[in-house]
Amino acid sequence: ENILTCEDLIWPIFVIDGENKRTSVESMPGVERMSVDLAVVAAKEAVELNIPAIAVFPYTDPALRDESGSEAFNPENLVCQAVRAIKAEVPDLGIICDVALDPYTSHGHDGLLSGDTIDNDRTLESLVRQSLVQVEAGADILAPSDMMDGRVGAIRTALESAGHKDAQIMSYAAK
Repeated sequence: ENILTCEDLIWPIFVIDGENKRTSVESMPGVERMSVDLAVVAAKEAVELNIPAIAVFPYTDPALRDESGSEAFNPENLVCQAVRAIKAEVPDLGIICDVALDPYTSHGHDGLLSGDTIDNDRTLESLVRQSLVQVEAGADILAPSDMMDGRVGAIRTALESAGHKDAQIMSYAAK
C-alpha cells in the first residue's frame, strides 16, 4: 500500500564557511556540516540518487550574528552562496531554504526582540527581506519555520510584488 522511494525525499544539507571543510554536528550523529564546494558535490549526488530537492541550513559564524539577524538579508550570506553554487552546477535540483532568523540572531530567537517580548510585526518585515534574498539567489521553495503570525501571507505578498510568482512556500509541518 505504501511505497517510499528516493523521489519522495528531501536531503538536508548543513553548510559552513570555508573550502573542502567538514565538521560533525554533535547533536546529530552521522551528520556533517560542509563547505559550499562540498555541498555542491552532495547536491550532484542527490541528483544521481533521484532525490528531487535539498534543504540548505547555515551555520552562521557567531561574529556575524546580531540582535536584528541582519546577515539573513545579506545577498552574499552563506545560504545565498550555497544556493547560487548549487544552481550553477545542478540547475534542475530543487532547493529549499529555511526562513527563520535564529541562525542569524545573537539571542538565538526566530523573532526580533523588543525587551523580553518577540515583536511579531517587525519580525515579519525581516522574514520578508530574508525570503526575497533567498529567492533572488535561486531558491525554489521557502519553508518558514519561525512561527510568526501572518508570515506566509506576508511572504507570498512580497514574492508576488517582486515578480517571484513561481516561488513556492512549503509548510514547516511538511519539512
